[in-house]
Amino acid sequence: MEPRASLLLQNVSLPDGRVADVAITDGTVRHIGAGIPAERVIDCTGLFVLPAATDMHVHMRGGPQSAKEDWESGSKSALAGGVTVVVDQPNTVPPVISPESFRARVCEAREKSFCHFAVNSGVTPDTPLPAMWSAGALAFGETFFAPSSYGEAVSPQELGAVLDRIHSLGGLATIHAEEVSPGPDTTLASHAQVRSAAGELRAVRAVLHANSVGCRLHFCHMSTGPAVGTATGSVEATPHHLFLSHEMAENTDAFFKVNPPLRSGRERKELFSRWKEIDVIASDHAPHTRSEKQQPFPDAPSGVPGVETMLPLLLAAVLEKTISLPELIAKTSSNPAAILGIPPAGFAPGCRGDFAIFPKQAVPIDPDNLHSRCGWTPFEGHRGVFPSRVIMDGTVVYEDGEFFRAYPQWICGKGYFPR
Repeated sequence: MEPRASLLLQNVSLPDGRVADVAITDGTVRHIGAGIPAERVIDCTGLFVLPAATDMHVHMRGGPQSAKEDWESGSKSALAGGVTVVVDQPNTVPPVISPESFRARVCEAREKSFCHFAVNSGVTPDTPLPAMWSAGALAFGETFFAPSSYGEAVSPQELGAVLDRIHSLGGLATIHAEEVSPGPDTTLASHAQVRSAAGELRAVRAVLHANSVGCRLHFCHMSTGPAVGTATGSVEATPHHLFLSHEMAENTDAFFKVNPPLRSGRERKELFSRWKEIDVIASDHAPHTRSEKQQPFPDAPSGVPGVETMLPLLLAAVLEKTISLPELIAKTSSNPAAILGIPPAGFAPGCRGDFAIFPKQAVPIDPDNLHSRCGWTPFEGHRGVFPSRVIMDGTVVYEDGEFFRAYPQWICGKGYFPR
C-alpha cells in the first residue's frame, strides 16, 4: 500500500501552465502529478501557489535593539509575507565579527525564530574569517565599502586582501557598494547626492578592480541602472528602490531615509528597466522605531522594514502584468538558494516543501496589519497580495493570521566544523 503524504496541495497551477497536485512528505516534495492519499489536503483552486521566498538580506535586530525588532517578531513578519528562510546581516549590536558573537547570534535565533535562518559573518580587517567560516557563517558581509548604519567600512586598500581570504575559503562576499561624499545630508534629495548614483557606480568598479583573485561576489541593494549593468557576480535589488522614489515623500521625511538612498523617479524607472539583469530581490529589512525616525533628518537612522511586503508588492506587479510569475519565483526563491548553495523550494521532487498560498487579489498595505515590531512601512497605501497560508517543511506555519511554530532550522555554511 502506497504510504500517505503528510500534506497534499491540490489543483496547483504550476508556472508552466499545468495543473497538478503537490505531495509533501518528511519536509520535501515527493510527487508532482495526480493526487495521492495525504493526512491533510489543501485545495489551491484559483489561488497563487509559490515556492516560499529566501530573503538573503535582513537585519533582524534583537539583543539591545529589540525595541526595533527581535527574532520572534521579525521571523513572524517574514512568514506573513511568504518568506521561510532569512539571512541575517552581521552589522548588529554588538557586531558579528568573532566566533563568540557568531555563536551567540545563532543561539538567539534558535531560541526565538519561527522561520529557517542563516547568519553571515561581519567583514573587517581584523575579523578571523577562517574561524567564522568554521563556525558556520553562510556568507561574508554585507561587506561595507562605505559606512552605513552600524557597519564599519573596509577601505579600498584592505578590500583586496579581504577578498583574497574569502576566496581561499571558497566563500561568497556580499558587497555594500557606495561612495560617501562630503556635503549637507539634511533632506532626501541631499542624501541621494551625498551617496550619489555616480558614486555607487564608481564603488562597483573599485570593488571589481580590487577582486584580482576572482572571489565570488554578490552586490547588495543596487539602486541604479548603470551599477546593475556594470556589476559582475550576482546582483540584488530591493522593493523600495524598485517601487519608491524620494519625490514620493516630503523632502525631510526620515521614514524614507535609507542606504543606498531612494533615487529620483527617472532613476527608479531606469533601475526597473534592468529587471532582467537583476538576479535577486531581497528586502534589506532594516526596522527602526518611529521615535528614531522622527528625529531631525541628519540624526535619524537609515533603513526601512520590508520582509513582509516584498513578495506581496511583487505579486501585485504580476497581477498588473508588469513582471511575470516565473521571474518573481526565480528572483525571490530559486536564484537566492542557488547563490547561497542551499536546497531550493520548488515544484520538483526533492525540493524543500516550503510554499506560500495567495489569493489573486491585491489590497492596500496597512501598517496595522503587519507584524514587524517597528509598526510602520514606507509602502503604506501601496497594493500588495498577502498569503493566506504559508507552509514550511510541509507544515502549515501561518494560516489566516495565526502562527504555528514548527521546527525552524539554522542553515549553516559549507565551512561549518562542529565543536
